Amino acid sequence: MSNLKTQKRIAAEILKLGKSRVWINPEAGADVGQAMTRDDVREIVKQGLIQEKPAKKQTRKRAKKRMELRRKRKATGHGKRRGTRNARKPEKVRWMEKIRSQRRFLRKLRDEGRIDVRIYRRYYLRIKGGEYTTIKQLRESMKTEGVLKQNG
Repeated sequence: MSNLKTQKRIAAEILKLGKSRVWINPEAGADVGQAMTRDDVREIVKQGLIQEKPAKKQTRKRAKKRMELRRKRKATGHGKRRGTRNARKPEKVRWMEKIRSQRRFLRKLRDEGRIDVRIYRRYYLRIKGGEYTTIKQLRESMKTEGVLKQNG
């Protein structure tokens, strides 16, 4: 196979690709070597002796592997954190999640008839004031005050 550097360069310009994406048929090296002008190279491209290689894509394999590990709570230590705690999950979002879950729990108790409307309102306002950090804390407070009826 002769030196096809020029033909490859011309083909790359014609096909509007980089030289690395130009494929020249190894069996047709002599025919391609005879092509000296751009028109000759265009003709060889039409014959299919010179073709375009598919573009190489950037894979997401490493990203998927990393996300899989993070779902398992691996690779999330202090050394892997770039943003502040607030940047990673804003205080407002944390507050909303906490409040909404507590209000859902309170609503469920009211709908089941385990607490009456007055108690519901009292605890609703306490939740709003940020008195409880978790549902467990809320439930324990209700039990100690004796307002939570057992299923009924």
